[in-house]
Amino acid sequence: MPRKAIHTDRAPAAIGPYEQAIRVGDFLYSSGQIALDPKTGAMVGGGIEKETVQTLENVKAILEADGFTLEHVVKTTVYLANMEDFGTVNKIYEQYFSKSKPARACIQAGKLPKGALVEIDVVAHIEL
Repeated sequence: MPRKAIHTDRAPAAIGPYEQAIRVGDFLYSSGQIALDPKTGAMVGGGIEKETVQTLENVKAILEADGFTLEHVVKTTVYLANMEDFGTVNKIYEQYFSKSKPARACIQAGKLPKGALVEIDVVAHIEL
């Protein structure tokens, strides 16, 4: 099955040798997204709340670049710099996944790229 690299200017460019997402058939696999502003490439400030919103907006933009929505997400992985932010992230996350809740793993990471407080990747499925 051919693979297709997904790219959008509405999400930050990759900061390493990887794609924003890869589509294989009716599945889309995103790379981990952090709270980079897609226009400036800089981290957004303001703590875990603002970082979580920007991270999820970046995920959403990547999905939409290939015709997917958040409702197509079947699995997420959430990486937190501090597990004490779990409740705050959950409140914001729930606003984005209010209609269709995907399976999820959440782990505390030792350190995230660019000093991020949260990173999220997704797997999405769309019926062809």
